[in-house]
Amino acid sequence: MAEAALEDPARPWPPPAGAYAEERGLFQLLQNMLEELLIHKPDDPIEFMINHLKQNNDDAPRICVLGPPSSGKTTVATWLCKHFNAIRVSQETLLFKEVLIQTEEAKAYKERNQGWILEGFPENQEQAWMLQSSGIFPRHVVMLYAPDTVLIERSGGKRLDPLTQEVFHTTFDWPSDPLVQERLVKPEDLSEQEVSKKLLEYHRNFPEIFHIYQKVLKSINADQPSVDVLSQVLAFVQTRHRSAAPFTPRILFFGPPGSGKSLQAELIAQKYDVVNICCGQLLKEAVADNTKLGELVKPYIDSGGPVPDELVLKLLTERLSALDCLSNGWVLSGFPRDIQQGEQLQQAQIHPNRVFFFNLPYESIVERLSQRRTDPVTGERYHTTFRPAPTPEIQARLRQNPKDEEKNIEKRLHTYYSHVKALEDFYQDAFYVNADQDPYVIFEFIESCVIKPLPCKGSRSL
Repeated sequence: MAEAALEDPARPWPPPAGAYAEERGLFQLLQNMLEELLIHKPDDPIEFMINHLKQNNDDAPRICVLGPPSSGKTTVATWLCKHFNAIRVSQETLLFKEVLIQTEEAKAYKERNQGWILEGFPENQEQAWMLQSSGIFPRHVVMLYAPDTVLIERSGGKRLDPLTQEVFHTTFDWPSDPLVQERLVKPEDLSEQEVSKKLLEYHRNFPEIFHIYQKVLKSINADQPSVDVLSQVLAFVQTRHRSAAPFTPRILFFGPPGSGKSLQAELIAQKYDVVNICCGQLLKEAVADNTKLGELVKPYIDSGGPVPDELVLKLLTERLSALDCLSNGWVLSGFPRDIQQGEQLQQAQIHPNRVFFFNLPYESIVERLSQRRTDPVTGERYHTTFRPAPTPEIQARLRQNPKDEEKNIEKRLHTYYSHVKALEDFYQDAFYVNADQDPYVIFEFIESCVIKPLPCKGSRSL
């Protein structure tokens, strides 16, 4: 099957191969290597790629911090260097490039591949092209901005620590250490006329820089507390750019009854043409279609008892291996319901790449479920508060499903909550959704998680 998929690019990857490539970032690895080859054009591509893999620095930061004079570039760059343990490069250090290359320290930096933070460079289009011709491509460009009047006012209070090269300000950021205070000096060329001249030059060159780096650039308002500026900068530089690697959504929805899983699955399926699979509905369809598995499932459906896991898993494996699921992806709800089923799903080589847990207060669940009513004639579902029947005639014939009675709701919730903690531990990279809000707000959050690359590992929530 794998050979056939390689021969015919129109055919989907088999599930195990696609999951293996996605989990280990093989497509991104190949893309990064190809980019490096095209940038550096080595005489021996094989040896170059071997060294590239040994260095393993594709995730090292490559950040430019740009902005007008006194916008806080040095503060931001210094803080980022400490946060990422990266090398700070400024115009001052570039002036001594030949000397630095010969030092043991520079050699150690190169071997460790820590990444770099480039402060205040490039300043114009020519310098940006020079960087590109040297194979230097930033992954993130932070562009600080503030009103000229604010920047001119800041420049007058700027002070420099000649020992650490840290920048302070007489009003906004004065050091608490008396020893540091004593050695601070006022930088040269900080007259109002000089700052105004530099601002004019910056504004003239800014559009060219923006045009070159617009796909990796974010403008951040520097006229706010430094804590807020640094927070926004960090959030931006930790984002991962969209990969060109093939991606097939395999989405799992968990949540208590009434949390809106079905609606969100329907919205995702409609917009992105993924296959919407509800486990309970799948069992009923198998019975209605009189399939072999359906015949085995039918006695359990008729009696209202739970269908054995092995039958559910066979049915799911068969459905998720169908061509539409392999080609378009799928969104699944209703399975697994416990940790054992989750492990069985994993053993069957069914690996979701987006998992969502819907959270909703008990009172909201009861309100949603206990007031649901169904029209036995049309099958249309209504809600006595949020979506009442349009006519008295329809209202008179509405019926409540016994499972939506409050005593049965409590039983269903108890079953769900007795297993959800183990499932959360099993799916550690899951997203957490506040389901007690507007459905389309929820959908936008889910959509953003599905279409964007995954951030660094760790739980995420709305």
